[in-house]
Amino acid sequence: MKLFLLAAAVLAIAPVPAAAQEKVEAEARAYVPQLVTTRHSGSFGGQRVNYSAAIGETVLKNKDGVPDAAIVTTAYIKEPRDPSRPVTFLFNGGPGSGSVWLQMGAFGPKRVAIPSDARDDGAPPYPLVDNPDSLLDVTDLVFIDPPGTGFSVILPGGDPKDYYGVQQDARAVAEVIRRWLGDNNRWGSPKYLGGESYGTSRTAAVVNQLEGATFNDVGLNGLILISTVLDFAAGSDAAGNELGYITNLPSMAVTALFHGKTSAGSPAVLAETARQYAIGPYASFLLKGQKASAKERTAVRARLAQLTGLSEAFLERADLRVTPDRFYKELLRDRGLTVGRLDSRYTGRDYDSAGEAPDNDPSFYGIDAGYTAAVNQWQRGALGFRTDREYQSISNIGRDWDWRIGGRDDNAYLNLTPWIGKAMRENSGLRTFVAQGWYDFATPFFAAEYALSRTGVPQDRVQFHYYDAGHMMYVRDEDRVKLSRDVRAFIRAR
Repeated sequence: MKLFLLAAAVLAIAPVPAAAQEKVEAEARAYVPQLVTTRHSGSFGGQRVNYSAAIGETVLKNKDGVPDAAIVTTAYIKEPRDPSRPVTFLFNGGPGSGSVWLQMGAFGPKRVAIPSDARDDGAPPYPLVDNPDSLLDVTDLVFIDPPGTGFSVILPGGDPKDYYGVQQDARAVAEVIRRWLGDNNRWGSPKYLGGESYGTSRTAAVVNQLEGATFNDVGLNGLILISTVLDFAAGSDAAGNELGYITNLPSMAVTALFHGKTSAGSPAVLAETARQYAIGPYASFLLKGQKASAKERTAVRARLAQLTGLSEAFLERADLRVTPDRFYKELLRDRGLTVGRLDSRYTGRDYDSAGEAPDNDPSFYGIDAGYTAAVNQWQRGALGFRTDREYQSISNIGRDWDWRIGGRDDNAYLNLTPWIGKAMRENSGLRTFVAQGWYDFATPFFAAEYALSRTGVPQDRVQFHYYDAGHMMYVRDEDRVKLSRDVRAFIRAR
């Protein structure tokens, strides 16, 4: 048996025979990228717009000039074409998420209609409807599915290590953007770049590639950050990290308010109260560690109970440091319910109520089926994209993600905000739009505020907007309308 395993190991590391390698390269060179263009019409922002929809692949090559990745973009362009019109490049996060969420939920010309009030999307059909909240009246839209997401793939012979990482992924997306600008004669257009969740991290990394390059620099007019994560320590639940308890506290407070476990005038009022307490007395208490006095501990325990709706007994057992997982399970334990991570308005019912973490996230399984059905129906149907690949709404490429952005210190404190700060300091016309849902624990609003208020980020060109939903705030009808209105105003104000 040992000899068999040794032989298998030798075979596994043996070089690929030259003939086989040549065959793989020949197949890759023969790959023909697909491009399908269709024409449509719709009403967006109160205007009737004729537009083309072009879904196609951009083939990227390795250092030897061999194609190794096919990146799918879906571009919606107002007709007749105007090279001076703004163009906005958008992607989702994960890493591993396709652009389905922003495209079929917020800004694309069609959207999926699922419940707006934090109920499960249930079984099909999931109606595909016109989206008057699309931004096509003010900007052309290009949705990008980075390698390993959506229909985008690494081709045979390609190495995932060249694409699955903060910097590698950003280089690929930046190349796709440059290529698109050249192919479509749009170098002179006002340009916006944005994403959701890890897509905001990607935005920081891509702007560093586009504006930080010493060649072929791409100037941008605005960054659109939706559900922001830039400073990874600010939301980390790692043992010994006290910052996460501070940045999560306001989210716990507004969630407790939503579910009737505490009281305040409004989410905005309670959020501000919780911010001030978190950054003041609570931060002071946490930083003192075991040197905090018994009097301080008693006062903090009582105030946390008021803000979070959790009992003082539970808070004491948690050492006054409640992780999000424990909060999801404990807040509504008396009702036999858990609350969501992506959107804490959603509730779920676990196998039992005894554990300290939920079985699953009700705010994800409450929407995922509808979105996956919609993007396949739209892109394979009306847009005419033909493939036997499965659309990757959320793939597992994040398991092998290369998070390195520099030396030891850079990765000891993983923070991409400085790239945004640098781009804004070096481009006086670059503005940043930030959209945050009150009920988002995946990317808490106070963590986003913390990251973007650090030294080096021009505060007069950063604007925050808040919504009465969670991570995908646009699943709530009223917030989709508000988000569209807010982004439209941001683009028009250039």
